[in-house]
Amino acid sequence: MNRQIQPGGQGAAFSPPSEFLYDGPHRYAAYGYREPEPEPETFNPLTLLLYVIRYRWLIAFLLAVGLVSGAVFTMMQTPRYRATAQLEVLVPSAKVFQDIEVVSEATDVRSFLTAREKLKSRALAQRTVYELGLTEREDFLFPKPDFSPFNLFSRAFGIDRTTDIDRYTPEEREAIAIGRVMQNLSVDLVTNTSLLKVSFSDQQPAYAQSVANQIAQSFIDQRVDQTSETSGLARQFIQEQVVQVKERLQQSEKALVDYAKEAGITVTGDENSLIAANMTAINTSLAKAIEENLEYGRLVQQIEAGRGDGLEQVLASEGLARIRSRIAELSAEYQQKLSLFKPGFPEMKQLESQIQELRKQAENGIAVITDSIRLKHEETQTKVADLRSKLSELEAQQADYQDKNIQYTILKRDVESYRSQYESLIDKLNDIGVGADLKTQNAAVVDLAVLPGGPYSPRMTVNVALALALFAVFGAVLIYILELLNNTFSNPEQVEKELELPVLGILPSVDEKEIAAALNDQRSGLSEAYRSLRTALQFSGTEGMPRTLLVTSSEPSEGKSTTAFKLAQDFASLNTSVLLVDADMRKPNLHRLFGLDNTLGLSNLLTNTIRREDYPKLLRPTRYPNVTILTSGTIPPNPADLLSSSRMAAALSGFAKRYDLVIIDAPPIVGLSDAPILSRLADGSLLVVSANQVPRKSAINALKRLRAAGANVVGTTLSKFAVSRLDYNYAYRYINSDYYSYGAETPRLAGTAGRVEEEDVGQDPTFGDMARGVRGRLDAFLARIKQAR
Repeated sequence: MNRQIQPGGQGAAFSPPSEFLYDGPHRYAAYGYREPEPEPETFNPLTLLLYVIRYRWLIAFLLAVGLVSGAVFTMMQTPRYRATAQLEVLVPSAKVFQDIEVVSEATDVRSFLTAREKLKSRALAQRTVYELGLTEREDFLFPKPDFSPFNLFSRAFGIDRTTDIDRYTPEEREAIAIGRVMQNLSVDLVTNTSLLKVSFSDQQPAYAQSVANQIAQSFIDQRVDQTSETSGLARQFIQEQVVQVKERLQQSEKALVDYAKEAGITVTGDENSLIAANMTAINTSLAKAIEENLEYGRLVQQIEAGRGDGLEQVLASEGLARIRSRIAELSAEYQQKLSLFKPGFPEMKQLESQIQELRKQAENGIAVITDSIRLKHEETQTKVADLRSKLSELEAQQADYQDKNIQYTILKRDVESYRSQYESLIDKLNDIGVGADLKTQNAAVVDLAVLPGGPYSPRMTVNVALALALFAVFGAVLIYILELLNNTFSNPEQVEKELELPVLGILPSVDEKEIAAALNDQRSGLSEAYRSLRTALQFSGTEGMPRTLLVTSSEPSEGKSTTAFKLAQDFASLNTSVLLVDADMRKPNLHRLFGLDNTLGLSNLLTNTIRREDYPKLLRPTRYPNVTILTSGTIPPNPADLLSSSRMAAALSGFAKRYDLVIIDAPPIVGLSDAPILSRLADGSLLVVSANQVPRKSAINALKRLRAAGANVVGTTLSKFAVSRLDYNYAYRYINSDYYSYGAETPRLAGTAGRVEEEDVGQDPTFGDMARGVRGRLDAFLARIKQAR
């Protein structure tokens, strides 16, 4: 039975309680307590805050660029001014007088839409250009560009560009002015009112005001001019037409009355004659009679074909239904008794006679129904013939009537036409008279446009806000892409989630120049983290600490050798005999950490290239009590073959019996077979994962190789974890290295309880630290891009 490691004595038995065991990723069972199952991932504002903190410099840079871009974009735009005049549209809907007041019809939205389109018409713009003389205004015809980099220089140095209008003909200047008026003019209908807002924008506030007001006035003048020019001619023309149409109406009425007397046509006011009404009624009856005749004919054909018993009238007869039911009952009874009596038996003959009698009754009933159907068919045939004869007589009478009615209809249509024309002309004459008498306008100015007090475009706040929003979205997309490209581990949760192994320890990142001092200083954060890892390893199995522990990593330079070196010291401090084996026979490093030579070692033992008297020199004591080291020895050409030999298994078995703990520093896993071979020989394996260095896929593949080799991977440790970063320091403040400086606290005098002095918890990072952090992030980003390719 393996001996367990316990603080306080070499080889002392130590068996942790069975309740304190690892129970799968994210769960530990300790004295009956079990942590709850993790909740499903949801949106966490704290996670978003951590991303913002992590990329704070990138976000700040992008926001600064957005701020500058918004300001520069605004400075490159030319200020524009807008002036607005309001018009009330007066719908010309006066029709009748009532108590000397004009009664108006309901407001028609089409009138407002028509007025809006007239205000935006080219004819009105041309009239405005002539009224204001805009064809001679150089600053109106050739304004500055709305958006141009030249605007920056013109504002800074007062440079102004002018255009000689003499190079353009009057027609060209007129076309340019009209185009500018139509382009910068906008007309909007105020909702639920009869008001139109006429707005004009220009780089000069005076032009904005004058054009807006002139557009409104020109619209009113245009309507007045059109009305005054046409009202007189229209009235004279309509009066002449009224006289002519009145004479024609009188003549047509006289001709209609004379013809009606001559032809003997009585004018009743109904366009249809009595003959036509009778023909319509007979046609309806004839169609119905023909339909009935066809229906009865179909039934007669069915009867003649011998299928009378299947007629709907037969099947719907209740009497026949009862007879058929009785026949079925007697037939069933006859068949039932036929098994007992012969057909000649009296009782059977009586049943047969009853059945025959009922069948005769059924046939008689069917015959009655079929005879009635034949009779109906004959009646419908007679009815159809009579109706057709009567219809022929009416058609002859209608033809004679139509001959007389044709001329009457022509004369009557002429009377109605002349009467309609006469009434329409009278109404139009009245309308022209009312319009001429009232002298109404089609619109009235409600508010004149005033001189704009400031430009409405560009707006610095809006442009800057849009630029900030645009760059913020760009920053979010960029951060999302960086996170997708970041395929390394940045926190312990990612390690546990991806590898499904517990993180037994978190090792803070230390500068390479300071790592030796941090390892030797027992009060440093790195040393305390390794002691925490040692404690976790003591409870990593059901029987405590594995007797042989393999320390490896996915890739080189993840800190596996340093971890093996420091764990050997920490376990040795518990009065435990520790053998540290450097099994990395490709790039050994442990002899350098202990300051020893690498002349003899593990390779010499496995190849049996060592003298017997040199065997005691293989296991060399170190300057650390209870720590013995077996260096890698001479680098062989075939390390994997040596590690898979029986001598290696026998050596580890012997070392495990002699020492309380054997720690094996194995080569990296990816690309080599050494670590999987050694993992089969060790009781437990510890996988070292470096933060923000090793790709996740590489670590997952390494773990798969270990498990495929049959290794017992007890857990992982996250090395090079940057606890000094603001986002990690907030989320993992319990491992803040400042807390480990407990030995540097200022001694306090006895008797000063109750007096609390404020202490500085941490110091601001230096410029060198920030520079190294930025450089590290840039190198990691370039490496991720290369991997993505």
